[in-house]
Amino acid sequence: MTMKEFAPAKINLFLDVIRKREDGYHDLGTLFQTVDVGDTLEFASRGDGKITLSYNKPQEYPVESDLVYKAALALRAHAGNVELGADIYLEKVMPLGAGLGGGSADAAAALRALNRLWNLRLPPAELERIGAKLGADVPFLVRGGSAFAEGIGERLTFIDPLDLPAGETLLIATPHDAVPTKDAYAGVPKSGPDRWEAYKAAWAGATAAERSSGGRLLDSGSFFNAFEVSVFPKHPLVAALKDKILGLGARVSLMSGSGASVFGIFTDVSKAKAAAEALEPYSRYLALTKFWHC
Repeated sequence: MTMKEFAPAKINLFLDVIRKREDGYHDLGTLFQTVDVGDTLEFASRGDGKITLSYNKPQEYPVESDLVYKAALALRAHAGNVELGADIYLEKVMPLGAGLGGGSADAAAALRALNRLWNLRLPPAELERIGAKLGADVPFLVRGGSAFAEGIGERLTFIDPLDLPAGETLLIATPHDAVPTKDAYAGVPKSGPDRWEAYKAAWAGATAAERSSGGRLLDSGSFFNAFEVSVFPKHPLVAALKDKILGLGARVSLMSGSGASVFGIFTDVSKAKAAAEALEPYSRYLALTKFWHC
């Protein structure tokens, strides 16, 4: 038996760092949104307990450190059946160190697909618990769509799927740079809970019509990423890319996650296409896309 699985990437429409915890991690408040670009994985079942992982092109890390491989091992251990095996092929498109959750999305896709391939019939919540041990973004990406996330990203509140207003286009660009997570957290301001609670309250107070169209969550003034404060001074290519996107006509632009990717929302698709063309020399990854949900 074989199957394919799409691994949609994510962006953060809002991201605040609330506090540093005693365990060294940080409590965050973020709005996750999956987008219609990502990697594709293929799975073939085998009954000898062997798990293999191959790629469309050589990767910069060993297979054993890949989150897809780790996800397969974790799911098999959870099932308690050492005879479960699979040949996995990863068509890698998304860039590394980009703040788009590419590796986490691949791991989540592996959990979903192997759950079906091995006929485990585990509910999404159980897959999310397994995914939480692999990475902070994995639990959300098991289901995708639109969700508020708190803690280190593991406390999820899924909301009605968000869609861009009619005619709008999402542009995602990754500069010729990568942002180590430690760079993003070094010097990032800890805001406390007020801004995050106000953001959630604005959503709670929105009308049904506003919610169905994204409402206040997609107003230009609602986009925020606290990591821009710590990342931009150390990674000027990221800051410059945001300026370029705004200069090319985006109604809003924001860094995603801890960087280095930046997205922009354009009200006119022709402007978005022209912006993508103009940004090619400055980008190692570019995509014109939309929000994704099941």
